[in-house]
Amino acid sequence: MATIKQVAQEAGVSFTTVSHVLNNTRPVSAEARERVLAAAERLQYVPSALARSMKSRTTGTIGLIIPNNTNPYFSEVARGIEDSCYAAGYSVILCNSDDDPAKQRDYVNVLLSKRCDGLILAALSQTDGELLRKMKVPAVLLDRAPKDMVIDMVGVDNEGGGALAAAHLLAQGRRRIACIAGPADIAISTQRIDGLQRVLVAAGVASAACHYADFTSAGGYWAAQALLRQPAASRPDALFCCNDLMAIGALRAAAESGLRVPQELAVVGFDDIDLASFVHPPLTSVAQNTREMGRITAQCLLARIAEPHMAPQRRIIAPELHVRGSSAVASINETIGTGI
Repeated sequence: MATIKQVAQEAGVSFTTVSHVLNNTRPVSAEARERVLAAAERLQYVPSALARSMKSRTTGTIGLIIPNNTNPYFSEVARGIEDSCYAAGYSVILCNSDDDPAKQRDYVNVLLSKRCDGLILAALSQTDGELLRKMKVPAVLLDRAPKDMVIDMVGVDNEGGGALAAAHLLAQGRRRIACIAGPADIAISTQRIDGLQRVLVAAGVASAACHYADFTSAGGYWAAQALLRQPAASRPDALFCCNDLMAIGALRAAAESGLRVPQELAVVGFDDIDLASFVHPPLTSVAQNTREMGRITAQCLLARIAEPHMAPQRRIIAPELHVRGSSAVASINETIGTGI
């Protein structure tokens, strides 16, 4: 990679003249400017981001840590974040924590060492409040946050989403409703289950039996297999899955069990990833509008960078239920908002 001194030698000018041309810090003759720019192009000179950051005390970079970019929910949110940050002149450095608190802490330290102007931390562990308190860089939490932590945060009304799913399934005549939940120690999973159970109890219906799994298609598949193995009289006639990947796994388990969806078994997911519309039958899902959530998260961080001392922001997005063929016998596409 060419250096600024090599550009100066190629152009036949001084080091300081090249610096003034590239940084527009002092008038330079048109002839000298042209020679410098031509030399820089020939040598494919790229200014040092580190040197610029030392002068400006900014790097124009945002650090983003998500649990797993193979999960379409997080990849879609990340795209919304990247689009908004890029439009504002920032580049995004993406890291995958694999839901490992130690790995997440390591990546935070890496991003801090790279002098990122701000951090977005998705699905932060409940035990990492101390990590946030020690950080001296603007940060926004996405999706999950440690309890009693006063910090900028963007999330969805998870309990309201679970309630939407329950009301819809009851309206479809389902009464033996089971739940495929995420890990028991993850708050968003328990919140979605709480919303589901609240509506079922209020309707005088038995609480949903819950089977816990990880947030993957395989996890949903094996959990559904266990739930659907029961005798027909006690077997669930509906499954609420705490994310769409688990719901897709449940659809496969239903097909292998010979159950018709939705006639014999309704399935509802959560997230409304792009893939939800293209599985068979199309998946009913509690929608978070992932790209919009990414945009809002990015805007919260950019506002925090611009105004470090403003009051903490907490943006909770109201979900919608997108009704498709996996839960409604009639072939319909319907959107239902929170009003429960």
